[in-house]
Amino acid sequence: MEKNRKTRIGKVTSNKMQKTVVVRVDNLRRHPLYHKVVRHSSSFKAHDEENKCNIGDMVKIVETRPLSKDKNWRVVEIIQKADIVGGLKDDLAQENQESSK
Repeated sequence: MEKNRKTRIGKVTSNKMQKTVVVRVDNLRRHPLYHKVVRHSSSFKAHDEENKCNIGDMVKIVETRPLSKDKNWRVVEIIQKADIVGGLKDDLAQENQESSK
């Protein structure tokens, strides 16, 4: 019998650890007294077996058994890859042109 596991969608904020990424999940809530919409965020450490995630990627994580002291989530899929920073993209294009000459 399969349990219904919690799933979250968030953005990768760090991938400096081996097979682990930190995912920030944002939630919008209405303040009970002032009724203004306030953004809350939570950070989760998630297991990334193949080290495919990069900073800025949108990922879907699912709750799993404890894998370490802080790691109870697993990356299921990468929904959207992060764009390469504009400056890096231009530098890579120039290097490719120079190498082809």
